[in-house]
Amino acid sequence: MRSRKTSLCKSNVLRPLAFAAVLGFVPTMALAAEAPLSQFHGNILWTLIAAILVMFMQAGFAAVEAGFTQAKNAGNILMKNVLDFSAGSVMFFFFGFALMFGTDVGGLLGGSGFALGGVDATSPDGQWTLTFWFFQSVFAATAATIVSGGVAERTKFPAYILISIIVTGLIYPISGHWAWGSLWLGDAGAGWLESLGFADFAGSTVVHSVGAWIALAGAIVVGPRLGKYTKDGTARAIPGHNIPLAGLGVFILWFGWFGFNPGSTTTADGTIGYIAVNTSLSAGTGALGAMIMAWLRFGKPDATMSLNGILAGLVGITAGCYELSPIGAMIVGLGSGILCILSVEFIDKVLKVDDPVGCVSVHGTCGAFGTLCVGLLAAPGYGGLTGLFYGGSINLLGIQALGVASVFVWAFGVGFMAFKGVDALIGIRVDEDEERKGLDITEHGMESYNGFQIFSTE
Repeated sequence: MRSRKTSLCKSNVLRPLAFAAVLGFVPTMALAAEAPLSQFHGNILWTLIAAILVMFMQAGFAAVEAGFTQAKNAGNILMKNVLDFSAGSVMFFFFGFALMFGTDVGGLLGGSGFALGGVDATSPDGQWTLTFWFFQSVFAATAATIVSGGVAERTKFPAYILISIIVTGLIYPISGHWAWGSLWLGDAGAGWLESLGFADFAGSTVVHSVGAWIALAGAIVVGPRLGKYTKDGTARAIPGHNIPLAGLGVFILWFGWFGFNPGSTTTADGTIGYIAVNTSLSAGTGALGAMIMAWLRFGKPDATMSLNGILAGLVGITAGCYELSPIGAMIVGLGSGILCILSVEFIDKVLKVDDPVGCVSVHGTCGAFGTLCVGLLAAPGYGGLTGLFYGGSINLLGIQALGVASVFVWAFGVGFMAFKGVDALIGIRVDEDEERKGLDITEHGMESYNGFQIFSTE
C-alpha cells in the first residue's frame, strides 16, 4: 500500500503535491507547501494527460471486443462501450466518486463528494479535485466496459444500461473505497484493505478484476451463445470477424496503459519512467508467454491468444508496476500470458461459461495473479514494499490474498444479484431469433457493415 500521512491530504495547500507526498514522491509537507506553482501545474497537466490516455482505452476495448465477436453484433459492442463511458461518467459524478472517496457514511449523507458539491474551481485545491475526479472517472469506465465483453452477442441493450449504471455507481466504488479510499481526503477516508497494507498501485484487482468478476457473474446468468456448446457439452469456437481490428485495439490499449500505470502517480516526476518500463516489458513477455503456450497446446501461434497475452501482461503488472523491478515485471508478464491461455481453456471447457473475448481470464485471473505477485516480487529500491522472494514477510502475501478474495466475493456476489435482478425486472437476454439475426439489427435497427450481412433492416 502507498504510505500515507493524514495531515498531508487534509491540507488546503496544493493538493496534488500533498497527494504526491502521501505516495512518497514529495518527502515532507514543508516541501509540498514550498514547491513552486510550476510543479503544481506540472502535476495537473500530467494527471490530465494520463486520464485522456485512459479515456482513449475505451476505443481500444471497443475495437478488441468488436473484432473478437461476430460482424452482426459490432455496432452493439460499440454502443455498449460508448454507454459505459457516457452514462458511467454521469453516475460516477453523482454517486460513485462520493462512495469511493468520501470519509464515512455520515459524511457521504451530508453530501461529501456527491456531484462534486462545494468545489471551488478557482482555487488550487478545487482544481486538483476536479482533475482527480476526471482521472478516477475513466478508471470507473474501464471497470464497467470489461463487463461488456463477457456478455457480448446475447444481452438486451436496455438491460446492459442498467448493469453499467450499477457497476459505476455502486459495485466498483464500494470495493474501490476499501483499497483506495484515502486518495482524496486522506486517512479519514481510508478503506479497511489499505489500512491493512493491501497494495494495488493502479488497479489489477481494484479495476480489472472487479469488472471481470462481474462479467463472470453476467455470463453465468445470461448463458452461452447459441451454438457455443454441442448437446454433449463440447465447446465450439465462434471466431471473431475482424482480427486486424482486434489487433489495432490491443495496440491502442497498450498505448493507453501508459496513462493507466504511470499516471497513477498523479505526480510529474522520475518514477513515471520506470513504471512505464515495467508496464511495457510485462506486456511484451505476456505476448511471448501466451504465444508459446498456444503454440504448444494448439500447434499454431494463435493470433487471438497472443493478443490477449499482451493484455494479460498489462493487467498483471498494473498492481505492482511501482513496486517491482523490470525483471520482476517480465516474470509477471510471462506468467500472466501463460496463465491466460490455461484460464481461457478452463472457463470455456470445464466451467462451460461462454466468455466471447476472454475478459474473465485476462482481467480477472491475471489481475488476481498480478496482485498476488506484489507479495512475492516487490523489490527493494523501487517502491516501499519488500516481497517474500526478497526476504520480506509472508504477511504481505497474505494481505494481498485477502484483498483478492474479498473483492471477488463482493464483485461476483453483487454482480450476480444485479444481473438476476435486472433479468427479473426487464429480462436480460434477447430471444433466439434476435440473436441469430444479430443485435445490430434487432437492438439498434442498423447494420455495421451494410450490404455484407444476410439480414436487412427492411
